[in-house]
Amino acid sequence: MAERHIFRLMLLILGVVFAFLYIPISVLVGLSFNEGGLPTAWTGFSTRWYGALLANDDILKAAGNTLVVALFSTALSTVLGTLLAIGVEIRRRNGKWLETVIFAPMIIPDIVLAIALLSFFSLLGVKMGLHTIIVSHVVFNLAFVCAVVRARLKNFDWSIVEASGDLGASTFTTLRRVVVPVLMPAIIAGALLAFTLSVDEFIIAFFTAGAGRSSITLPMQIFAMIRFGVTPEINALATLVMAVSVVALALSQRLNKGELPGQ
Repeated sequence: MAERHIFRLMLLILGVVFAFLYIPISVLVGLSFNEGGLPTAWTGFSTRWYGALLANDDILKAAGNTLVVALFSTALSTVLGTLLAIGVEIRRRNGKWLETVIFAPMIIPDIVLAIALLSFFSLLGVKMGLHTIIVSHVVFNLAFVCAVVRARLKNFDWSIVEASGDLGASTFTTLRRVVVPVLMPAIIAGALLAFTLSVDEFIIAFFTAGAGRSSITLPMQIFAMIRFGVTPEINALATLVMAVSVVALALSQRLNKGELPGQ
């Protein structure tokens, strides 16, 4: 009897938590299809605000910038993160302090990392723009890609690498023909995760974008629009960004079979 009450209590708590998390998101998505211009009064179903996004030059420019940043930062962080994961796994004797250094960007608050990157670029005299946002996104995406690939490496059979070497394959050939194919699901999962994080990221991009509107990303554009009030157009834009993130994360989890760093 007591176990049944505990089970029901846990279900109730779980339901409250899920309601707290997803009811605001559901309201956001629902109001993006609102016919009227008021963000809180439902007047009928319509997709007009999604069409309005295509006619907004500022949003289209921001979307293009976001795509450029996400693609370049994902490509760089995937390559570097994969190589880093392999290197750390090989040098297991120094694994603890290496993990601390590598995964620090995952732990450091975004605002601290953003200020640090801003100070770094300013110290070097680098003119900020999309290129500095890309470099900044690589800095924190690198740790996430490395974590995902390392989770896959935990069950990697290193004897096949030794066998490849015994058969005369070079290090590069072994990496290309043996190691990478085995790690490919985790590499793709890490790339999708990096892409999602880059699309959603606001604080670091805001600090490292520089002056002017030429390097504004979608999250920055939403922030600029929302200062004048929430509109169905903003709800529609936020819904699209969220949809891209959800799809990428779902694919990442499926490819990586739900593996978590450290498993």
